[in-house]
Amino acid sequence: MNMTTHRAPHPAVHSSVQLVGRAELPVPAPAPTPPVPPRATPRRAGWGLLVPALVLLAVEGAVRAGAVPAHLLPPPSAIAATVGELARADLAWHVAASAVRVATGFAAGALLGVLAGAWVGLDRRAAALLDPTFQALRAVPSLAWVPLLLLWLGIDEAPKLTLIAIGAFFPVYMGAVSGIRGVDRKLVEVGRLYGLPPVALARRVLLPAALPALTTGLRNGLSLAWMFMVAAELIAASRGLGYLLSDGRETGRADIVLAAIVLLALLGKASDSAMVALERRVLAWRDDLERSA
Repeated sequence: MNMTTHRAPHPAVHSSVQLVGRAELPVPAPAPTPPVPPRATPRRAGWGLLVPALVLLAVEGAVRAGAVPAHLLPPPSAIAATVGELARADLAWHVAASAVRVATGFAAGALLGVLAGAWVGLDRRAAALLDPTFQALRAVPSLAWVPLLLLWLGIDEAPKLTLIAIGAFFPVYMGAVSGIRGVDRKLVEVGRLYGLPPVALARRVLLPAALPALTTGLRNGLSLAWMFMVAAELIAASRGLGYLLSDGRETGRADIVLAAIVLLALLGKASDSAMVALERRVLAWRDDLERSA
């Protein structure tokens, strides 16, 4: 009786079969990781200081060489000495008064600009009723409001804050209107297909899509708030950077005028940098050209 014996395959043969079988299966490629946006390095940020430094050196050299009269254009060293002299006196009160006025007026004007812009951007009847009037008032210069506000509100803080609010209102209003009107209609239709109510649609679709234009309007409104603050303090004020400008003009002190201008530039730049930081934080989801540079 013949008996056949079945031998088990060699382990090496079994493993090779498994390897061959595994090799025949397609292996999916790993998903590419999104590139990390580069952060601004101190060397890149230092390029912004190059032009002011060159201008200050050129002015200092021109005045020292006698090419420019010192009583008309004081050298930067004299302006720095004047800032130090004012700092030992009451400069902090002037800076605080101007900053508080700008913050209060800008907050009021920006809030009204966002509300009015959202209303006009969402409602066609409101746009037809209000937008032509706002566009006409936007063309009125800042100094044209001063006599009327002085007649209506006197010479206290109310006309100054109102003038600053007027300056901040129109850029924010324009940013809100353009941002809402520029929202892709397909996004709104998708939101309505998901059954979003009007409040949720505005919060989850319209507001995020309109944020880039709105933040630009807020930055422009903040810069105009500083400009309108100077116009208000030049007319009727007993403290503030605008008052320093007027005082330097009346006393013939060009160094005080230039010191106030430098302080206004520094404060405006600081507030704009804070607004840019807030914009980057709010719009961190956006993949724009700046992040890919």
